Amino acid sequence: MIHTIQRGRPLRGTVLCPGDKSISHRYAMLAALAHGTSEVRNFSPSLDCRSTLQCLRSLGVEILEQRESILIPGRGLRGLTSAAEVLDAGNSGTTIRLLSGILAGQHFSSTITGDESLSRRPMARIIEPLRLMGAKIEAADGGLPPLRIRGGGLRAVRYELPVASAQVKSCILLAGLFADGLTAVREPVATRNHTEIALRQFGAAIRLSESWIEIEPEPKLNGLGLSVPCDLSSAAFFITAAALIPGSEILLHDIGTNPSRRALLDYLKLAGVDLAVLNESESAGEARGDIRVQYDPALPGRALPPIQAELTASLIDEIPVLSVLGALSGGLVVRDARELRVKESDRLAAIARNLRAMGAEVEEHADGIAISGGRPLRGAKIETWGDHRIAMAFSVAGLAADGVTHITQAECAGVSFPQFFETLARLRQR
Repeated sequence: MIHTIQRGRPLRGTVLCPGDKSISHRYAMLAALAHGTSEVRNFSPSLDCRSTLQCLRSLGVEILEQRESILIPGRGLRGLTSAAEVLDAGNSGTTIRLLSGILAGQHFSSTITGDESLSRRPMARIIEPLRLMGAKIEAADGGLPPLRIRGGGLRAVRYELPVASAQVKSCILLAGLFADGLTAVREPVATRNHTEIALRQFGAAIRLSESWIEIEPEPKLNGLGLSVPCDLSSAAFFITAAALIPGSEILLHDIGTNPSRRALLDYLKLAGVDLAVLNESESAGEARGDIRVQYDPALPGRALPPIQAELTASLIDEIPVLSVLGALSGGLVVRDARELRVKESDRLAAIARNLRAMGAEVEEHADGIAISGGRPLRGAKIETWGDHRIAMAFSVAGLAADGVTHITQAECAGVSFPQFFETLARLRQR
């Protein structure tokens, strides 16, 4: 599907983003391992999270989908059953990496794979620690999916991550539930902590000790009633659009403002975006609030602060849309972002190629990009390579560009935000 976008009306009104994708994955997996039934409200409708639900169903978990929530009767740590078919994670790196940690602790064999894009993403970073724990794992050449996992009898490890990754950290912690002793992980840079919070809420004994995240094995997890906050990464596209389009003012309801993700809001404020967080609260350990953002005519003349080192790890998912913001303001430099080469697409290459097609001046480096900014963008054909964040980021660029912008494979936005284009159209019609 090709979606066409052009400059038009300002964005005005309220936005209800989908439930946080990262948190939804984790709640579903832990609910499946718990005793008792969990009710999860505002579960993400994304295709990625549907992949997690389908994999859990294949492992014997009953999931009842209601209008505003899902019910998951837990089966306990050892209650999953061998799947009759290959588990399909679709496009979801979170599904395959986190679920592999759980499968490594089961006393049966499993095979898990994904779509063409996921099958090109590296899995060696989870294979190594899981093998150290005693899991037997086979993979395609280069450590790529499909993964064939024979689990059971895991050993406790103390593992230092070579690269900051919330998915790898979470995989090891979930495998640690089934280990023979205390499992510990240390990160080179702190990443989002949704897994640690969710584990604690469900009843696992998890703690931070001298920069090590430690988890005790064999907890009795208990079913919970939970509400997923709305997704800050999805909100980033609307925040950026409102900041760029004259006359815009929007309010985003019940957005997750977890401190490990809040770096985005702090960064945008530092960059000069006019936003405020209102009505802050907390539920099940996760902070949330409403975000008001409006256009500031002074923003286009400012260069954005560089994104590098620890900040890169904190903003890794938002770099595509922040690159659009940089091109339409005074420029942006991104470093230490080699991880973006192995996402759903090579995002650094995709950002550089598409910004150049729209008339921006961009230097591409092995681990980052430098965007000069200060030049008007023109409509162009945008190649998304089936990457949802590229599709949504360059839809924002199309709102501020002269002429018409054509987003190829626009349906890929459904990987994280199925109603993205409808929500954008509604805000422009107010």
